[in-house]
Amino acid sequence: MSRQNESSVVEFILLGFSNFPELQNHLFGAFLVIYLVTLMGNALIMAVIFLDQRLHLPMYLFLQNLSVVEVSFSATIMPEMLVVLSSKKTTISFVGCFVQMYFILLFVGTECFLLGAMAYDRYAAICHPLAYPVIMRRKVFVKFVMFSWFSGFIVATVPTTWVIGFPFCGPNIINHLFCEGPPVLELVCADIFLFEIYAFTGTILIVMVPFLLILLSYIRILFAVLKMPSNTGRQKAFSICASHLMSVTLFYGTASMTYLQPKSKYTPDTKKAISLAYTLLTPLLNPLIYSLRNNEMKRALMKLWRKTVVSHTV
Repeated sequence: MSRQNESSVVEFILLGFSNFPELQNHLFGAFLVIYLVTLMGNALIMAVIFLDQRLHLPMYLFLQNLSVVEVSFSATIMPEMLVVLSSKKTTISFVGCFVQMYFILLFVGTECFLLGAMAYDRYAAICHPLAYPVIMRRKVFVKFVMFSWFSGFIVATVPTTWVIGFPFCGPNIINHLFCEGPPVLELVCADIFLFEIYAFTGTILIVMVPFLLILLSYIRILFAVLKMPSNTGRQKAFSICASHLMSVTLFYGTASMTYLQPKSKYTPDTKKAISLAYTLLTPLLNPLIYSLRNNEMKRALMKLWRKTVVSHTV
């Protein structure tokens, strides 16, 4: 039987924090500022790397791709979230809901594998500095990036196609700020046991494969750093890795709280707050983490500032 014959739902209602109308008003202003800062911060990183030839290295080109993911991820979620927070009742079409779900999974999956590729890049740079130009040549870099985006495509396509085929008989109220997988699945009027097994297993694999690459890379890096004779070399190596480790901790920590949490452990409002951690904090803080902790990025930013601002005021 086709989905059209089984489902009576043609649109969904997103509740947001409608139980706390005063809170919604305050959150709207705060989230709007966060969204604008996120867009500007990531756009600045993309522009600086694009304009500065010295940053056309795999380390920074991976960062540029990460910023593309962060901007796209925020653009998928934040506009709809702001609409939800600015009204008492917000509807989203059936198709629109699943389009949003698809792109959320696409960018989350892509970021997982990009972070793994960035860890391997740091391993090659620190453990094999002389062979690094050969190990991480342009062809290898392009393969890593293409594999990350293709993995995100698979991560998004399979579950979204499966879930959209389930019957939705009503109610059509999603107790959330956007169309995320877990709250949408609560509205399915069919047995989803097999899908839950697939989703849990798939999530573990998506998380663990890049995470194991990150873990193995940093174990090798740690041994290599401990063998360095000078404190200056060790400090430089730790400085190179610190920004990436902070991003990995932030992304994996907040995302796993959303997708690996037990069903009944948290209330709906608590689940919304947890979702905000990875939808808001990760895209917002990544530009700050990489810009403030990387000397080359800071020099490039200052160069762009002098070129675009100072020169026009003289």
